[in-house]
Amino acid sequence: MDAKASREAEAADDAASRVCDTDPGFAEDLTVDVAVIGGGVIGHGIAFEASRAGRSVVVIDDAPGSGASWAAAGMLAPVSELHYQEEQLLELMLESSRLWPAFVAGIDAGPGIDSRAGAAAGPGSRAASGTGYLTTPTLAVGADAADRRALADLREVQQASGLTVEPLTVREARGREPLLSPGISCAFDIPADHQVDPRMLIARLTSLLGAEGRCRFVRRRAVGLLWEDGRVAGVRLAGGGSVRAAETVVANGLGAANLDGLPAGLQLPLRPVYGDILRLRVPAHLQPLLTATVRGMVRGVPVYIVPRQDGTVVIGATQREDGPSDPHAVSAGGVYQLLRDAQQLVPAVAELELLEATARARPGTPDNAPMLGRVSRPQGGDVPGLIIATGFFRHGVLLTPAAAVVCRQLMDGTPDPRWAGFRPDRFSRTPDASGDSPNKEAA
Repeated sequence: MDAKASREAEAADDAASRVCDTDPGFAEDLTVDVAVIGGGVIGHGIAFEASRAGRSVVVIDDAPGSGASWAAAGMLAPVSELHYQEEQLLELMLESSRLWPAFVAGIDAGPGIDSRAGAAAGPGSRAASGTGYLTTPTLAVGADAADRRALADLREVQQASGLTVEPLTVREARGREPLLSPGISCAFDIPADHQVDPRMLIARLTSLLGAEGRCRFVRRRAVGLLWEDGRVAGVRLAGGGSVRAAETVVANGLGAANLDGLPAGLQLPLRPVYGDILRLRVPAHLQPLLTATVRGMVRGVPVYIVPRQDGTVVIGATQREDGPSDPHAVSAGGVYQLLRDAQQLVPAVAELELLEATARARPGTPDNAPMLGRVSRPQGGDVPGLIIATGFFRHGVLLTPAAAVVCRQLMDGTPDPRWAGFRPDRFSRTPDASGDSPNKEAA
């Protein structure tokens, strides 16, 4: 990467650390209706939903928006992301996909929308100003005969689940996307898979929450839960101080398992799954490189190319569990693989300008489904005042509206029984002792 691109990457990381106005500390403790631990896209979405319901909210994160959300490509792809034996997760993904238009409409309804953003999206697409939300379809393409068979087999599974995936001839696919390689083996149209720009989304939500006056952002690290009379009563902060809340939502990804004061017996078996992702500028003579997201299979390895409205593209993403020495370290082999495979599908990728190579860890679970809900007590019922929302793995951006609604319904006392299978205590043993004493007492 040249010096200019390096400076841009450093500026991008710096922007992540300053993504919202923050309160550096307090002279005394805060008391609010809802404390959200975690300032990624899930935490922002939950805070937005709670605020819209009239609750006062504090979002607690020492580096908001700089984790997995910063690296995410923002594909809203319930159809493409279908995996074998994940039927219940598919239902949640489809529900969240259904919620996205209303979620974006709620964001659009706030102050500060730039009316020029919609025009910049171009013909045949819909962009939500300030979020990069586009309802352009997704194309799935294969590089060789084996990839064609794999995508055709997946289509059978998708169709069996009632999903729409239509085959295209190579000529039809290249008619829609002229820069696709003439050597691709197959193409499928997936009209229900869309995209959003997570960085724009978080920045917009931060601005909107601040403008509404019911939300504060506290740039401090949460170290544990506060307990009072058998219920979770808030959050302890690094360096002293606390936030007291009627409801505390743990939405800080991999950091959730490290909090002091989790309920006795609760196990949150989160694992870091690292992914490398690239951002590249498209030279003027090649714009638009693509008009729709391309999800490819190259010799059995997935790769995607997501076009942005600003003349850049996102290429991703590798998936590795190698435990690098630096959690933000980018794999040289991963960068090579992404560029090689993307170029095989779209040869003009070789002419793009590399702006940024980023790596982040996504929170995976043993069944690849999120931990979303309340935690049971040994004597019956749930621990009052506590909601867990973590482990979203590949689906954090897609599932943001659903996670926000689920959490709001739990706060309202009207849980949706469809999502009981995602309870965070499904991996936990029942504690032997009675009561709700936490794993590590947090006074």
